[in-house]
Amino acid sequence: MSSSIGHLLPPSTLASLANLELVARVAVEGFLIGMHRSPRFGFSQEFKEYRAYVEGDDPRFVDWNVYARTDRAYIRRFEGETNTRLMILLDASASMGFGSHSVTKLQYGKFLAAALGYMAMRQHDPAGLIVFDEEVRQYRPPTTRSGGLLGLIHAIDAVQPSGGTRMLDCFQKFREHMTRRGLVVVISDLYCDPAALTRAVQPLAYTGHDIVIFQLLDPQERAPAGLADSGAAKGRESFVVEDMETRATMQVSAQYLRDAYTTRLENHLGELRRAAANLGAHHLALSTDEPLDRALRQYLKFREGHR
Repeated sequence: MSSSIGHLLPPSTLASLANLELVARVAVEGFLIGMHRSPRFGFSQEFKEYRAYVEGDDPRFVDWNVYARTDRAYIRRFEGETNTRLMILLDASASMGFGSHSVTKLQYGKFLAAALGYMAMRQHDPAGLIVFDEEVRQYRPPTTRSGGLLGLIHAIDAVQPSGGTRMLDCFQKFREHMTRRGLVVVISDLYCDPAALTRAVQPLAYTGHDIVIFQLLDPQERAPAGLADSGAAKGRESFVVEDMETRATMQVSAQYLRDAYTTRLENHLGELRRAAANLGAHHLALSTDEPLDRALRQYLKFREGHR
């Protein structure tokens, strides 16, 4: 990554932009400036070959001269096109609304979802969206049609955090919408039992979907010892913490935040990584104060390995 563009990707900078469409464009275009052209299908737009038209393709890319000669519709395939159907699964539960700095987990998730949708459609790949918490709140089927990207970004932008999380129930409903194999990207804080994640994702993996799981965590969730050691908290022996989804409260000692919490969190992350690996999925934990380029790089690396 070129250092000259690194300043474009920090979430605090992206949050200052006028709208989510601009966020997606700045994040992706800035990221791609530092990339070299891939010997495989990368991001250049040179003509490569034809492929058969399928429902959902943008008719602007149909070669009508070929259609006139053969009575069959073909899409002009370019370098930069991977022909992968992308479905973004965005967690909008109440816990995603937490943020200890300028960007909440849900805002970061929106930035990432919009950037991935922009990147997919830039490659002429269909991109869709499912928003969930305790139930499926919104579904947009994958498309490359004109106006599809703007509609997708507007749908992402409108999402607000609420409710709890029922990952298993929601994933069972997801399968009703995903009858064709493709790439599934899950964006969530994964406040769930690793076994529940396995049960939820397993049917998608077994039916041939490629799965990437981005787990979003706030810096304060990663290192609450800083809260316990802050000047405002000096002398306090305990803190009252509240579950944003259930509103249940618990008293936690400052010593626990300094010592045991980090160990338990790392154990939890390790269990989630193992659960994902057993399913053939890729799991990446992200802090909401880190630039998007790490997530985008891992996403492209995964796609290269699953063509």
